[in-house]
Amino acid sequence: MSATTPLDTSKLDPRKTDPDAVARQIIGKLTYQIGKRPDEARKYDWLRATTLVVRDHVMDRWFASGDRIAESGAKEVCYLSMEFLIGRLLRDAINNLGLSKPVTEALARYGVQLDMVELLEPDAALGNGGLGRLAACFMESMASTGVPGYGYGIRYVHGFFRQEISEGAQVELPESWLVHGNPWEFERRDATYEIGFGGHVTTVHESGKPARQVWRPAERVLAVAYDTPMVGWRGAQVNTLRLWSAQAVDPILLDAFNEGDHIGALVESNKAESITRVLYPADSHQAGQELRLRQEYFFSSASLQDIIKRHIARHGDLKTLHEKVAIQLNDTHPAVSVAELMRLLVDIHGIAWAEAWQITSKTFGYTNHTLLPEALEHWPIHLFERLLPRQMQIIYTINAEIIRHAAQEKGFNDAQIAAISLIDEGNGRRVRMGQLAFVGSHAVNGVSALHTELMKETVFHNLHELYPDRIQNKTNGVTPRRWLMECNPELTGLVTEAIGPAFLDDIEKISEIDPLADDAAFVEKFAAVKRKKKEALAALISERLAIQVDPNAIFDIQVKRIHEYKRQLLNIIEAVALYDQIRSHPEKNWAPRVKIFAGKAAPSYAQAREIINLANDVARLVNSDPVVRDLLKVVFIPNYNVSAAEIIMPAADLSEQISTAGLEASGTGNMKFALNGALTIGTLDGANVEMKDHIGDENIFIFGLTAPEVAQRRREAHSGRSIIEANPILREALHAISSGLFCPEAPSRYHGLISNLYNNDWWMICADFEAYWNKQRELDQLFAKPREWHSKAVHNTARMAWFSSDRSIREYAKDIWQAGPGAVA
Repeated sequence: MSATTPLDTSKLDPRKTDPDAVARQIIGKLTYQIGKRPDEARKYDWLRATTLVVRDHVMDRWFASGDRIAESGAKEVCYLSMEFLIGRLLRDAINNLGLSKPVTEALARYGVQLDMVELLEPDAALGNGGLGRLAACFMESMASTGVPGYGYGIRYVHGFFRQEISEGAQVELPESWLVHGNPWEFERRDATYEIGFGGHVTTVHESGKPARQVWRPAERVLAVAYDTPMVGWRGAQVNTLRLWSAQAVDPILLDAFNEGDHIGALVESNKAESITRVLYPADSHQAGQELRLRQEYFFSSASLQDIIKRHIARHGDLKTLHEKVAIQLNDTHPAVSVAELMRLLVDIHGIAWAEAWQITSKTFGYTNHTLLPEALEHWPIHLFERLLPRQMQIIYTINAEIIRHAAQEKGFNDAQIAAISLIDEGNGRRVRMGQLAFVGSHAVNGVSALHTELMKETVFHNLHELYPDRIQNKTNGVTPRRWLMECNPELTGLVTEAIGPAFLDDIEKISEIDPLADDAAFVEKFAAVKRKKKEALAALISERLAIQVDPNAIFDIQVKRIHEYKRQLLNIIEAVALYDQIRSHPEKNWAPRVKIFAGKAAPSYAQAREIINLANDVARLVNSDPVVRDLLKVVFIPNYNVSAAEIIMPAADLSEQISTAGLEASGTGNMKFALNGALTIGTLDGANVEMKDHIGDENIFIFGLTAPEVAQRRREAHSGRSIIEANPILREALHAISSGLFCPEAPSRYHGLISNLYNNDWWMICADFEAYWNKQRELDQLFAKPREWHSKAVHNTARMAWFSSDRSIREYAKDIWQAGPGAVA
């Protein structure tokens, strides 16, 4: 068989999946690839052997999927994302391939529990929060819904940091997830590309040809591909996650080494490898900004070169790229791709500018995830021009054409032109990456209905006027395989028992349990499942933190990235106020409550780090005070990741989605919690608005200012002083924090945090406190009626099907990508 002949996987013997066969396969791997007998194998040996067996089953389907896509000539979706928070892959693959029963039985023959083995797998440190987890859900749903696709990102050696808490403060340590290798990935040396930085651009004149620009980089690094299979439901399709690792062109400078400069000889290798070492290097200084821009260009250029190479091999003519490939930019991080694709088309492949721009803009789609201006990324011109001189020329050219169109054909005035310009002239001259992604894409989408409308009114108001048909909405979703079937098999079993297994293939059918919210027997079983999951979380808290929590209490949970707009501070202040009120009024019938927090703060984000410190200081005092007994506990779980979320989400009674209205683009934690039967307390922000519509007003607990009301208060230079002075519960809680009650060793620690509320209240913490406090007391009363509480929880699970990432992907495929089943040719 020649090297170019595809493997005919249909002629391979199907790999057997009965327990006997799987047991033989596992022992074969253990013996011949790991070199251990069963009686001497350690737990990590069983993990690796099991993973290799499951991977073999995946490979058959991976090859078949690739052959099918290549032969059909189907349009592919390439999803470019700085993060892919994929979590553990073994359980995902076993579940989606239907191998849970045979693998469990096979391992049991050797006294090994599958659950124990799965827990040993490290989380891939390829992301931080919702952005990366959404990308992972989308990759799984693309495969599950039959959309041919590649995910493209960076193979971080350490990724985001491992968080520990020392004396209440966050400590960042390197996340060494690759220390024992990654059996799921395959290095692809045949997919290696040179990436340039710096240098200069020259104009080349050739006889009879138009002048062309040639970029001569001063520095080059290699991008080497590592592929991981992304398994869809039932294994019907397996797509590819391709991550790039940076390597030096010359790994060692022998001349320097031979002259005794042993450290200097490795400087180029270290410089190259730093690109893919850590996710989100601190960009509060110039070196960090440069590394961040290097990362973004590195993976964008490598991905585009790879896409073009594959397209030419399959279809020949690069002018059909937009007909056969859809590229989705997941937030602004890969926005430089717009300029880079233009460079590749014009400079390398000789396509005329106008035609190249048509191809580029028809190929790209852009998903915006934030309305915070600082998160839209602005790079200093001098940095961008020094690092990417040709791309900067292209951006200037694109900008000139956009401005000319706006002024001459649309009649934009100077203020409107300044707003749409790709260059911010009023802030030290910076490149606006959000604007670049917008103008270079044929479709721009928000991730919830509210967020999309606010995009039109705020950050992209003038661009929306210029291109009124470009913005559309695609509300986020989560995969029900991981976030129900895998993390909550008990609830999955209960639903299956009640309505049959059809919902496993069509999550919309889970709505059939909705009438059972009035069935006392079903509600009781539902409550028993919740109790079991709470006991599991209580055991985790006891093991990690030596804190004992009562599963009979309300598990009130807020787990997400720590940021002021997400308002963990509001939650902590309410906990302090509750602590104060319990001590002052022991005669009241308080509902027992466990406040659970988790999340990481960016290392350079001082206020977020301070909020973590406060949560832990409050926990230390509250949990040791015998006066409150078990009526209130406060817990901060360190190093929040996907695996922790899989334990936390099913255990929640109450989901905290309390961001300042108008600032949370969508959220996906809110969806995971509700799908697992948690009630939501939240603002009318992000996807909470749509959840309210689907779940029903009576089954979600909304409080606080709306987005227009927040905007109005900000225009009025709102401060919290008058509100604090008028609310004794809030005033006393803030005084307790500011006075040093929770940190007597450093009594002034939180002076600045609290004084900001008096002087500014930018995040509307004081403005929303009373409404939040009252809604929490309403929930206390509801929790005293367990039948009613759990009935509402059933309604939440039954009515969350619309928030599946399968629905999201089908909408992207139909409205933006024109790819996958049912795509119009």
